Amino acid sequence: MLKNYKDLKVWQKSYELCLEIYGITAKFPKEEKYGLTSQIRRSVVSIPSNIAEGYGRKTTLDYIRMLYISYGSVCELETQILLAGDLDLIEKDELGTAKKNIAEIERMLKALIKSLENKPLKP
Repeated sequence: MLKNYKDLKVWQKSYELCLEIYGITAKFPKEEKYGLTSQIRRSVVSIPSNIAEGYGRKTTLDYIRMLYISYGSVCELETQILLAGDLDLIEKDELGTAKKNIAEIERMLKALIKSLENKPLKP
């Protein structure tokens, strides 16, 4: 039984991704501080934050809605990481690892959403 949102594997993985992405973006050029660096960091922080907020909501429908917002942030982050890779702002090995971790979180979120949508809702 889950005690709180921190017990969710998808929250744990997305929190770890935040730390990873902050490390990667710390190496971006200074001129990207208010551009891509800021945008990427907002996207990645949004993922575990919305999972946590949704978990704390009173209804399953609210939780699912927040998980979809988190899923949208995963897609946004993936796009930004691909762009940063094409702009040679990320080393190839870091890019590969980030893409793999993003894909894993995407799959986990889809599975969690599906499992919640398939549960009968309590009146």
